[in-house]
Amino acid sequence: MTESQTIRDFQISIPEHAIEDLKSRLRNTRWPEAETVDDWTQGVPLAWLRDVCDYWADGYDWRRVEAELNETGSHVLSIEGFDIHFLHQRSSDPDATPLLMTHGWPGSVIEFLDVIPRLTNPAAFGLAGQPAFHVVAPALPGYGFSTRPAAVGVGVEKIISLWARLMDQLGYDRYIAQGGDWGSEVSLGLAQANPACIGAHVNFLVAQPPGPVLADPTADEARSLAASAEVYRSGMGYAQLQSTRPQTLGYGLTDSPVGQAAWILEKFYFWTDNPGDPRDTIRIDRLLDNVSLYWFTATAASSARLYWESAARFGADTITAPVACSVFPAELFRPSRRWAESRLRTLVSWSEPPRGGHFAAMEQPGLFADEVRQASAMLGART
Repeated sequence: MTESQTIRDFQISIPEHAIEDLKSRLRNTRWPEAETVDDWTQGVPLAWLRDVCDYWADGYDWRRVEAELNETGSHVLSIEGFDIHFLHQRSSDPDATPLLMTHGWPGSVIEFLDVIPRLTNPAAFGLAGQPAFHVVAPALPGYGFSTRPAAVGVGVEKIISLWARLMDQLGYDRYIAQGGDWGSEVSLGLAQANPACIGAHVNFLVAQPPGPVLADPTADEARSLAASAEVYRSGMGYAQLQSTRPQTLGYGLTDSPVGQAAWILEKFYFWTDNPGDPRDTIRIDRLLDNVSLYWFTATAASSARLYWESAARFGADTITAPVACSVFPAELFRPSRRWAESRLRTLVSWSEPPRGGHFAAMEQPGLFADEVRQASAMLGART
């Protein structure tokens, strides 16, 4: 592999005064009154969020994850006026498959920290002889340490072009794309548009239910249709705001760490496979790693703006490239295979793991790594 001279190491180092400012803001929060219900139906409960933010102010250590990100392989590539921050971890296995992993909102490259070692070094997890991967995990434009776009036009199509350039600059001429949330749309589009990408594995899929599903659904499909209707009824307010008024939303979230935490952590309650508290599924430090990355980079508005750019076309394109799909049980939308095939015309692998939700790589890194290996075997068999 040869790297372009425009690729450079990027050591993350948040100034100490920014960390102290965060703690001061948390300690001086002006809190609202408590909700008038005994659950999450009005949003994040006051007592729960105060407990989380007390720990964020006085127990949480950002330097720990900062070191973890740097040790994983933190780099920046300048492409077409954008500085794209990415993690790059190569396997010692000479037969490893290059894997491009793309996150979504409200996730980040933090999503992949617990799964990257399992993919690059399976022997360390008792899986000697299992396929390994060279992992590339870029931060979407407007997210984390990647450039925040200063003009319109930086939606999914532009990201696909940037990712293709990134992999080319890294010297990977044959690779698999993997993603959930926005990462699924990017990965599907990359597999469709770029011959170097031999296929995609997605753990999130939006597809319109075809006529046969609507006319005569199976019991599982009927449950999925009902669950999807409920998501659209009560769970899409965030997307409406982000796709219409991301700038207005950004003022409050960029100024208030509690507001930023609530906006993000609500999704980890509703979108994870948890028994009643997302901290029981993803450890509190990892949850706050993700929130802190949004906070320190001040990317509330720029990350939300991807919805303004591309939400109207999410799930609209028919994909003929080879795709493997894993549908985790607590995912927002759970299409059946025949439902998925209405959009994915070359579906080479279909799996329904027993545990996990929207943030599967964080929730179930072992299961998630197994799904990637299974998908890779099926995608590789077609080339």
